[in-house]
Amino acid sequence: MMGEPNDDMAARRQRLEKLSHVLDGLFRLPGTDWRFGLDGIVGLIPGVGDTATGVIGSYLIAEAVQIGARKRVIAKMLVNIVVDWLIGLIPLAGDLLDFAFKAHRKNLALLLAEMDRIEFPNLYED
Repeated sequence: MMGEPNDDMAARRQRLEKLSHVLDGLFRLPGTDWRFGLDGIVGLIPGVGDTATGVIGSYLIAEAVQIGARKRVIAKMLVNIVVDWLIGLIPLAGDLLDFAFKAHRKNLALLLAEMDRIEFPNLYED
């Protein structure tokens, strides 16, 4: 029975990493190490693109709430999504900045750290 939560957490981590990769790192600009994902591409569609990827990216926040993440972590994740959405609203320059901001990778890092803190509480001090 002890292995079940860890198995669930491992599957959850894998699912979240995959989503973040699709949104922020799926493609590589040839000849560079610069990566971007569907967030940057779909964000090029005026009005709906950034909103759509923001809604999809909110899944990471829902996962944070579900695992019992601290409120300050959830707040940081919300700020990242809102900033990403606001940046995307700026015509042209916003689209370029949107490719660089990578809110979903930032949120993944916050969430994985929080999952570690929850899974291994003796290693972390609050």
